[in-house]
Amino acid sequence: MNYLLVDRIIKNALEEDRVYEDITTLSIVKRGSRAQVELIAKEEGVLCGLDIFTRTFEILGDVRVVKHKEEGEEVKPGEIVALIEGDTRVLLTGERVALNFLQRMSGVATLANRAAVKLRDYGIKVMDTRKTTPGLRYLEKYAVSVGGGNNHRFDLSDMSMIKDNHILAAGGIGKAIEAVRKRYPFIKKIEVEVEDLQGLEEALEGRADIIMLDNMDTDTIRRAVEIIGGRAIVEVSGNMTLERLEELRGIKIDYVSMGKLTHSARALDLSMKNLRIVE
Repeated sequence: MNYLLVDRIIKNALEEDRVYEDITTLSIVKRGSRAQVELIAKEEGVLCGLDIFTRTFEILGDVRVVKHKEEGEEVKPGEIVALIEGDTRVLLTGERVALNFLQRMSGVATLANRAAVKLRDYGIKVMDTRKTTPGLRYLEKYAVSVGGGNNHRFDLSDMSMIKDNHILAAGGIGKAIEAVRKRYPFIKKIEVEVEDLQGLEEALEGRADIIMLDNMDTDTIRRAVEIIGGRAIVEVSGNMTLERLEELRGIKIDYVSMGKLTHSARALDLSMKNLRIVE
């Protein structure tokens, strides 16, 4: 994990919450007070972000997190995930930011896991997209991998992905592929998004490395895969839901990309409860 980047993300969130000006905690809790509090799961899901949760408190001060569950483990309602011990002020001021990271990342990991499991036995891998929360892409893509999903390109420099507006700007699929290949002859893969079988033929003629079948119905996907016939890596995308994934079983697809994994994942309900002053 890139801890320089992680620390920057956490510190930005702490600054946003003005943790050093916590009116309530500074008024109520005496300096030097120490406490224990339990981190409890309130629903079933895949745990992700424990190190980020821990690091949030470490940045603020003297706190120790004793883990009862590990990263990537399933949790159930009522289970104690960890025991947090340390400076009471730090526990209370850092609580919301630490939980926001943990709940968000666990929600993404849980959804990625549920999607990956549906296709795991069929040789089809589930991927995320760049439809991530601004500033949190690194953490959200990490969460997808913890849940059992795969990461698509992290940013615009990873590979060429020719989409509908690129095709319009270039004047056609063939011209778009030619322009990218001229600038990057062999060091970058080229993926082309196609919405119909005509576009598919053009992408194949241009020798695209990866073809994304976008927003096609299942019968058209099946026909497109037959036409490709192993000449390119096949990715399917567009309004993919957990229920829709079941329709793709048995089709020779390599990847399914789902923006939903990051842009629509619901936070997993976890809470810090039962605080007890020990000093």
